[in-house]
Amino acid sequence: MTDARFEDARETPLNLGALDTDDLSVLSALAQDAVFPATEMRWDRTTRRFALLINRFRWEEGPARTAAPERVQSLLVFENVSAVASNGIDRKDADTVLSVLSVVFEEIDAPAGHVLLTLAGDGAIRLSVEALEASLKDVTKPYVAPSKKAPHHPE
Repeated sequence: MTDARFEDARETPLNLGALDTDDLSVLSALAQDAVFPATEMRWDRTTRRFALLINRFRWEEGPARTAAPERVQSLLVFENVSAVASNGIDRKDADTVLSVLSVVFEEIDAPAGHVLLTLAGDGAIRLSVEALEASLKDVTKPYVAPSKKAPHHPE
């Protein structure tokens, strides 16, 4: 038997889905404090898909996150989107960086409802969906957080 080697370790990228509010609360916790330029939002009316390319903090690393804080680029995607509304966001300003505080689902006429993305600084995005279907998928390798600090995260 040989000892485990660092080179054998695998950093598994996240690839999670959400079909109900419990699932979405997990995605919301993982996306909390994610940052993204206002220009990295896309709504494709034809496919009825809304996507954000976010730089999310790797909360899943547990206590290690404070010793060596990392971020990773991820796609946060919502399906079945019939309308998008936003408040407090200038989508044309490439210098505007937004930060995710929470993602929740409000059922209006089951299974339809609104996905509400609350952003720091009083910004918000509301997605009208026919049914909740979301995913969070890491698309790059983790990198050291530029601030070298972990954001405050209420446990």
